[in-house]
Amino acid sequence: MAISPGSVIVPDWHKSPEGKEYLATILRKNKRKFFGLIERPVLPPQMAADTVSYKIFVSGKSGVGKTAMVAKLAGLEVPSAHHETTGIQTTTVYWPAKLRDSGRALIFRFHFWDCGEAALKKFDHILPACKEKADGILFLFSFTDRSSFDDLPSQISRVMEGSENLVKIVIGSKFDQFMHADVTERDLVVFRQAWRLPVLRMKSVNGPRLADGQTLDGRAGLAHVAHVLNGLAEHLWYQDQVMAGLVPALQPGTEETSLG
Repeated sequence: MAISPGSVIVPDWHKSPEGKEYLATILRKNKRKFFGLIERPVLPPQMAADTVSYKIFVSGKSGVGKTAMVAKLAGLEVPSAHHETTGIQTTTVYWPAKLRDSGRALIFRFHFWDCGEAALKKFDHILPACKEKADGILFLFSFTDRSSFDDLPSQISRVMEGSENLVKIVIGSKFDQFMHADVTERDLVVFRQAWRLPVLRMKSVNGPRLADGQTLDGRAGLAHVAHVLNGLAEHLWYQDQVMAGLVPALQPGTEETSLG
């Protein structure tokens, strides 16, 4: 299932004066704030907003950039070299967004679960733990690794077994290395026609830095990943509304897939 981008969440709201006020709650002097398990953004009384939480499992072959993607979404340094993730690594990311129909602002809390491929293969309990009470799964491939793209169908079938109601989103990483891309636009069109899933693109490099030359520019970094965070918010919130019977589910053939 893929809904039309911008049909649920106001896509550029974070650029508006109102949106920037909410964005300031996850920034400190243009640096990203980092939140522990029991921490959350503090909003002034006039900006009250409910927080909605989602657990998201990040799936993909070793080396496609799962850890780098989560780091970029969280405003952390993207690793310069690949190191296999040992066990399960969890990261919390907050993102304010505005619902199109009601005009209501929400704080989305994404709890990402990232696990190394070797650990998944070695320990039978890892995949069930990552999927337990999950709301969505991100399936990653790398634009520079054709085999990771070709593996998507079997990966989706394997990981989704018994979990058909979870939100499924495909993300192509390392889009910054388009000169070395092994996956074409035509490949993406054929894939989304066959699978009816949203496909998003992400760069896998650090964004601009502040004047000190060391600290990542939090506001600029958020601008680079806003399309992914909005896409997650949109599909997860919509799925919630469908499951609650508040909106009808999209019928096959009516999906509109995003290529962000």
